[in-house]
Amino acid sequence: MSLLILNIVFAAVFTLLWDSGNIILFLSGFALGYMILWVTSPLYQDTGYFKKLPKTLNLTVYFLKELVISNLRVLWDVITPRHISRPGIIGIPLEARTDLEIFMVANLISLTPGTLSLDLSEDRKTLFVHVMFLENVEKTRADIKNGLEKRVLEVMRS
Repeated sequence: MSLLILNIVFAAVFTLLWDSGNIILFLSGFALGYMILWVTSPLYQDTGYFKKLPKTLNLTVYFLKELVISNLRVLWDVITPRHISRPGIIGIPLEARTDLEIFMVANLISLTPGTLSLDLSEDRKTLFVHVMFLENVEKTRADIKNGLEKRVLEVMRS
């Protein structure tokens, strides 16, 4: 059984034992289960679970932060009388190679307000993205590569 499934089962049992459907209690059970699995990790075969979960949490927190910031930016542009948007389309050279890596990067970009993945080049090395607030092409490209794509690849390749 994979350690993630074992950890989820532990969290579910922990929640049921407390006779509650509270998400905070479930997350507490998940954290407790993670610590128990980590302490007993010498009993398992070599697994990437203890490396992948922190990287996944890092990606999730980063994405949620970017989601809030971009929502506020789009909201401000909508409610103010003077528009500050400078839309443009840029090509982002990808380090992502597999279908799943490209899928994750493209969809997380599209889920963020103010950006939309448009197309992938024929050689699958460049992702074309529409950006609502394009002040500096190189900075925007670097922000996506060093922020979102880097974190996605850390999760997918660990």
